[in-house]
Amino acid sequence: MKPLNDTTPERFIARFFTSLTESTVRGDPPESVMDRHYTPDIVQISDGIRLDRDRLLAHLRPVRKNVVDWRFDVHEAVADGGRIAARLTIHARTRKGGATATEVHLFGAFTDSGRMHRAHLLTRPLPPERADATEQT
Repeated sequence: MKPLNDTTPERFIARFFTSLTESTVRGDPPESVMDRHYTPDIVQISDGIRLDRDRLLAHLRPVRKNVVDWRFDVHEAVADGGRIAARLTIHARTRKGGATATEVHLFGAFTDSGRMHRAHLLTRPLPPERADATEQT
């Protein structure tokens, strides 16, 4: 990952999640994906659920099997050193489930090398019509 201080916070977050998803979907070894994007002691709290390295690693496998298209719309982001707060929408299409859109509020800490060290995410699914209306074709 490119360090946060080499770009804007919006681009950094978009590149982080795009790189993570591309690496996962194309079939890079999950441990390699984790090493490039997360510190070994990563802790991510997502909607109150604590995810450590092992739980995030387990999450990569279904993403690899199910996601066929995606994009990340970063609406706003601010950074202070390695800390970043962002509001974004994840748009995805799955093999069987069709289009989804999820609004995400992220508060995270990243290392100088651009890997995520800590994060708190609050998410909510958007209505299906908003997911379909904002798809890229």
